[in-house]
Amino acid sequence: MVATGSLSSKNPACISELLDHGFHQESLLNEPNLNEVMFEETTCQSLAKMLENCLSKSKQTKLGCSKVLVPEKLTQRIAQDVLRLSSTEPCGLRGCVMHVNLEIENVCKKLDKIVCDSSVVPTFELTLVFKQENGSWTSFRDFFFSRGRFSSGLKRTLILSSGFRLVKKKLYSLIGTTVIEEC
Repeated sequence: MVATGSLSSKNPACISELLDHGFHQESLLNEPNLNEVMFEETTCQSLAKMLENCLSKSKQTKLGCSKVLVPEKLTQRIAQDVLRLSSTEPCGLRGCVMHVNLEIENVCKKLDKIVCDSSVVPTFELTLVFKQENGSWTSFRDFFFSRGRFSSGLKRTLILSSGFRLVKKKLYSLIGTTVIEEC
């Protein structure tokens, strides 16, 4: 588990800046281009950091807790899936708007909205749903909707499950294609 308490609340470098650093160079051979592999790894790390910062920011403002424990490599797995889902899009990751939610006892709480590149018109939306670890913080739902959550709940720890859900919705398609992936 990785706690979000040690993360800074500053936003990482914008993904659009990474896209401007030579990713579009084509390889003459059919082998993977080293720049492309390095770019994908850097983008994946930046996206994972954005998700961790989102959780860190939300813990006191929207969740009313002092710690959020995240399974090791969860944000990296999510970032890889986001990159995979964006690879077939006209603008790639730059055209993505991601809604980040937390599901607890079949109730979804909106945590944040991440716009990967504000200079590009979004072509698709991703809805990411983190899940609470079963058996942890069982009274969270009652706590969630109580008025005194900041005074009584600030010492609580939320433990996330290694499972998550990604829902992709194309914004430019007449058919309105939606892809749901449960991980």
